[in-house]
Amino acid sequence: MAIQDHIGQVITLKVTRQTEFGYFLTDGTEDILLHNNEVHRELESEEDVEVFLYTDSQGRIAATTTIPKVTVGTYDWATVTDMKQGLGVFLDIGIQKDMLLGKEDLPVHKSVWPDIGDMLFITLRVNKNNRIYVKTATDPIIEEHSVKATREIFNKSVHGFIYRTAKVGSWIYTVEGYKGFIHESQRDVEPRLGEKVEGRVIDVKEDGTINVSLLPRKHEALDKDAEEILSILQARGAMPYWDKSMPEDIQERFNMSKAAFKRALGRLMKEGMIYQEEGWTYLKKENAE
Repeated sequence: MAIQDHIGQVITLKVTRQTEFGYFLTDGTEDILLHNNEVHRELESEEDVEVFLYTDSQGRIAATTTIPKVTVGTYDWATVTDMKQGLGVFLDIGIQKDMLLGKEDLPVHKSVWPDIGDMLFITLRVNKNNRIYVKTATDPIIEEHSVKATREIFNKSVHGFIYRTAKVGSWIYTVEGYKGFIHESQRDVEPRLGEKVEGRVIDVKEDGTINVSLLPRKHEALDKDAEEILSILQARGAMPYWDKSMPEDIQERFNMSKAAFKRALGRLMKEGMIYQEEGWTYLKKENAE
């Protein structure tokens, strides 16, 4: 097998000679240059060296003793380092040269292209011209690497990275190893490919995959209502409203439904910030500003 057939892979070659620019390595038939800036120690003649082969900006085969976690056929996480509108995005796989994920393999809408710092689960592919490109993991690959979720994680928080995006929803691969889906109704905005998101598990499917919501939990959505009530109490110390007040009075005074008002009161009471007596709600002294 020719050296070019190992582009994007790790191979062991033998040192034949040293030059001003580096070392020439051979497989017994062909020689390639291992540049000085791609080796971290002095090598001996005839020494066997494990290297990763890639193509440089001129399309020449190059070698490095830095072994990346991502190679042809192996998958791992890589960070986005740059984006070029006419080309695509570049990712750091651990060697000096960043690898390109071409625009043809990115979403149609540039608004959901990965941004710098986003992370993708990728492998490498080599085209017919021996150029290396990034290939993102497909659903079957994610499924192969994922772990099956159990009912115990229902309603638990998870976080991970978007590996596929569409109008109907987004697909997530969590750091816990779960494969999940976020329906469009369970997100305020469409996340970018590679964006880190945090949500909660709203369903565990029979196949071990999960459905995730990026919307705030109900009690988190109460923050605005609870804070509004708390600010009134901190200003006055007490108010002639409680959880049995008339709905129309609550609507007129607080511009919220009685159900929302009761939930907000319930949260404030649960946190020990207020108490109620005979139609009034009071702020506990220790919570006064």
